[in-house]
Amino acid sequence: MADKTSGGRALTEEELQDLVSSSDAGARNPAGSVGTFLAIVAIVWSLFQVMLASPLSNQLLPGSVINNSRQIHLAFAIFLAFMAYPMLKSSPRHYIPVHDWLLALGGAFIALYGYIFYDKIVNSGGLADDTDKWFALVGLIILFEGARRALGPAMAIIATIFLLYVFFGASQAVPDVIRWKGASLQKAMSHMWITSEGVFGIALGVSTKFVFLFVLFGALLDKAGAGNYFIKMAFGALGHLRGGPAKAAVVGSAATGLISGSSIANVVTTGTFTIPLMKRVGFSSEKGGAVEVASSVNGQIMPPVMGAAAFLMVEYVGISYVEVITHAFLPATISYIALVYIVHLEAVKNNMPTLGDREVSMVKTVVGMLSFFLVFAGLCYGSQFPVEAVTAWAPSSAGLIMTAIVCGVYILLLALAAQVPDLMPDDPNAEHVELPVIGEIYKAGLYYLLPIIVLVYFLMIEQKSPGLSAFWATMLLFFILLTQKPLKSIFRGENDMVNAFRDGVVDLLQGLIDGARNMIGIGLATATAGVIVGTVTLTGVGQVMANLVEFLSGGNLILMLIMVALLSLILGMGLPTTANYIVVSSLMAGVVVELGAQSGLIVPLIAVHLFVFYFGIMADVTPPVGLASFAAAAVSGGDAIRTGFIAFFYSLRTVALPFVFIFNTDLLLIDVGWAQGILVFITATIAILVFTAGTMGYFLTRSRIYESVALVFIAFMLFRPDFFMDRLQPPFEDIAPANFAEKVESAPVGREFRVIVSGPDFDTGETKETTLLVPIGDEAEGTRMEAYGLLTVEEGDEITLEEPLFGTPYAETFQGYDFYGDEFVTVKAVKAPADQMPKELVFLPALLFLGLIILLQRGRAGKEEKQEGVPA
Repeated sequence: MADKTSGGRALTEEELQDLVSSSDAGARNPAGSVGTFLAIVAIVWSLFQVMLASPLSNQLLPGSVINNSRQIHLAFAIFLAFMAYPMLKSSPRHYIPVHDWLLALGGAFIALYGYIFYDKIVNSGGLADDTDKWFALVGLIILFEGARRALGPAMAIIATIFLLYVFFGASQAVPDVIRWKGASLQKAMSHMWITSEGVFGIALGVSTKFVFLFVLFGALLDKAGAGNYFIKMAFGALGHLRGGPAKAAVVGSAATGLISGSSIANVVTTGTFTIPLMKRVGFSSEKGGAVEVASSVNGQIMPPVMGAAAFLMVEYVGISYVEVITHAFLPATISYIALVYIVHLEAVKNNMPTLGDREVSMVKTVVGMLSFFLVFAGLCYGSQFPVEAVTAWAPSSAGLIMTAIVCGVYILLLALAAQVPDLMPDDPNAEHVELPVIGEIYKAGLYYLLPIIVLVYFLMIEQKSPGLSAFWATMLLFFILLTQKPLKSIFRGENDMVNAFRDGVVDLLQGLIDGARNMIGIGLATATAGVIVGTVTLTGVGQVMANLVEFLSGGNLILMLIMVALLSLILGMGLPTTANYIVVSSLMAGVVVELGAQSGLIVPLIAVHLFVFYFGIMADVTPPVGLASFAAAAVSGGDAIRTGFIAFFYSLRTVALPFVFIFNTDLLLIDVGWAQGILVFITATIAILVFTAGTMGYFLTRSRIYESVALVFIAFMLFRPDFFMDRLQPPFEDIAPANFAEKVESAPVGREFRVIVSGPDFDTGETKETTLLVPIGDEAEGTRMEAYGLLTVEEGDEITLEEPLFGTPYAETFQGYDFYGDEFVTVKAVKAPADQMPKELVFLPALLFLGLIILLQRGRAGKEEKQEGVPA
């Protein structure tokens, strides 16, 4: 890829599509009967996944198929991987060699091994016998080769290193700190392939249950024409502003992030139109590509879809999908607002011209966009009221009535769309660029919002599972793809029903094929990452990593977070986002929580997982391997490495935000009410804009160094008001450990205690500390300590803890402590929240300080304008 762009030549449309397919869906596309056969396999896979997600799956599919759906999912992925991805760059692309057929069929058979020999494996208690272990080993080798082809060599190499560690962990070549006893081939293969701890673990289960349906939903929505509609609407809204093409690229990429789960495909889809227009208004090739990269990659953090990693968080963190996207919403939103502002500052700083001859004020544009998003959000929220009314009126037939209402709304919106011509992609290189007029084009695609509203309704209002929500939205897309062209033909008075319906069937089948091919890499990534997760659970290396990171960071939480971020970035240079997230969260999430507790900081698990996820998405940006940067350079003709570095600079707010929300969980809307949530949103938006101005060196005019430093400091004050308030007034008051039990029993419901516990480590015997958060629930007074499993005993001057009973809230927390050694586990300190002034008071001096910077810059900007107006 690098050699294509190093000469500064922009690739042709055909070369760009080849770039996307080779990265996301496989470069090989044989014709003839073989091509037809592979298309049928892809369609069958898509239809199987749709049936699996259906509420009628128990009637449509045998129980044995549902119970072994992960094996079937992987069998399809492996088979299609060897069909679609050539072994080498020089391998044939127009036909499939015999060895690839053998690998595909062999890999699919071994993936199905647990399904075919289910009874035998169950009777053996899930342990591999001599035959099983060799099949499993061959299966892993084939899986790694498939992953190498689809994902690049890094994934396969890392998984191989972890597997070698399982076998040779006792070797003298392994450092003492991570050495373990090793495992036999039989034990390792049982764990990795036969049980659900390795390849067929949680990650592949999430890929099977949830991710496929969302990828298919995106492929079908794109095939329906929504991608082009979103891009045109973004250009109609923002294209006339200074730096308008770049602003439209940001908003368009955010919208198409719903459709494309791939940042590379997103770059090429929107970038082929946006990057040439950005260059026309003054952006360099590299800066234009960088804007597209930053906005496309950020599409993976934007709810409600967020890519595959969001669904993995549901399983790993143990919270609902609605909670995940609620916590992710604010950082993602302000991150996109900041990116639009970065583009605006670049345009103003370089005095870039506008496109077209339309003049609309910035205020009117912002109000218009806010109105659209508020109306859309209102429609999503308000959809529950007609459903409730229909359910109350006719409970037995509510489903049929609501289906009829949705179909009726769809037909009305389609009739509106038929009144205007179908939207065709524009030529960004045309001599005269005519920006779309929203008032003329909005009708053309309003019905594309219906599947998204259905998806959001089932996810957020009904709170159904992600798989079932995506199923109903996908069913609506099936209907739309089959009917939109025939119905438009009727509304326009054309006599072309048969051809229009045939085109709809072709679009539907192609969408099913695209969805399956786009899933190949994700299926293999989650399966291969299962080997890494299996290694962690089999060897206990996770606890060793905690000790290693604690040693390297000296117990400093900031240093430890920097190390985790760097690990994510390094792994991200060769792993796709999903695989990167699985690997780093498996190794490091528990470490951050544990070391945070030892440092006295209670870090919610979702905050840690989002921290890892945010640095994982930087994988597609980070030079020298960032694939999205190479894709953008292929479009712009610019230098790929330089594009990647500029994109990383533009993504600084994405790098900074995770560090902020680890310490200020208000940004994740954790335990935040509506009123406080609105205040947090407003202040966080101001903070991210001020931070952006500080790092860009431009606010109302070019900033002096001390002004840039001051702006970053103001942003810190707005993001972390607690940091300053805690220094003015201590947030906690100390309670004598001897009074701990008494205070807990008499405390009002809702009060929280922080308990610092000290004791010997079970493995090393060394003393360690942990901070417990003990929230007071509605347990009856006198029974709370027993209910929590915190039984204290007075031993001289010390208050010691007995080992909590299994099943009590803190039993798992204390697993690493030795309660039966010579040294006691003691309550070292107890803290309760102290009366403190509201931390929001810190916003006042911060805003006053910001006002001072505004006055300074406004005065200087006025002088500069006068000087520019004086003729030389």
